Amino acid sequence: MSDDFEVGGENEMGEPECTIYLAKLSSVGSISDEETCEKLRGLIQRQVQICKRNVEVMDAVRRGAQLAIDECQFQFRNRRWNCSTLESVPVFGKVVTQGTREAAFVYAISAASVAFAVTRACSSGELDKCGCDRNVHGVSPEGFQWSGCSDNIAYGVAFSQSFVDIRERSKGQSSNRALMNLHNNEAGRKAILNNMRVECKCHGVSGSCEVKTCWKAMPPFRKVGNIIKEKFDGATEVELRKVGTTKVLVPRNSQFKPHTDEDLVYLDPSPDFCEHDPRTPGILGTAGRFCNKTSKAIDGCELMCCGRGFHTEEVEVVDRCSCKFHWCCYVKCKQCRKMVEMHTCR
Repeated sequence: MSDDFEVGGENEMGEPECTIYLAKLSSVGSISDEETCEKLRGLIQRQVQICKRNVEVMDAVRRGAQLAIDECQFQFRNRRWNCSTLESVPVFGKVVTQGTREAAFVYAISAASVAFAVTRACSSGELDKCGCDRNVHGVSPEGFQWSGCSDNIAYGVAFSQSFVDIRERSKGQSSNRALMNLHNNEAGRKAILNNMRVECKCHGVSGSCEVKTCWKAMPPFRKVGNIIKEKFDGATEVELRKVGTTKVLVPRNSQFKPHTDEDLVYLDPSPDFCEHDPRTPGILGTAGRFCNKTSKAIDGCELMCCGRGFHTEEVEVVDRCSCKFHWCCYVKCKQCRKMVEMHTCR
């Protein structure tokens, strides 16, 4: 990990909210000086110190935080809990302060998004502290030439580990929730690390591929979100156990195979998210949510509405239709109006 941004010493443990509070940085303009770091909501003092030493990186962190919210809302758009945000810290309310699989997803996507956004800032030349990955050079075993700008994922991951994980680290004995959060943070970053891809460009006469130059690139963040969502669906319920002098998380059901570093883990069962719970900010219930009348999955009206039934109304929808290509070079469409049934939960 780079000494440029690592902060040593004993860590402070904040309240058990997850790193998605970073999204509150999006309410700030450009983070251009150390004084701004003091004003950022949700940061513990150690993170403020890292911010002051890495001011130029913080706009990328802010973009990463928003990326995490956007991806969470896309992945959970058809579920009872759909990553609705609050105008407070933590952004998702108390949903993420509980040790549920939803919290596991949010921690993982948050750590991944910071690593992704910082790496992208390195590759784009936005940061003085980092650039392209210069360790990727020469000729590959497959015979192509490493060239171009390989994504410096090592820097992005190291910054995410330093800045995001610092809330969870503590000296001495670790709590089960801290271990859960740290594990899921790393699982999120591995969704990028283990899915790096090789992109190439051919050079030669008339488009031939006499010479091929290649570079390493991160996967699209949508693919990262898809991977973490799959890990959410197969997450392992764990409990804290002492092995020798070390505390570790192990599957609560001994018949389940041990989880890997890439899997998500959780400690507590999730609520059903059916009804609004004023005691638990972030659990808004499903009343008024759209549902799919013909689906038997979680987005179907029976499951989404928790058996309460649903309202049906006809609404007018305007779509593009009868599109034609005109030479050269545009597509012209008509606007068609039609009535469709919309279903919302009672």
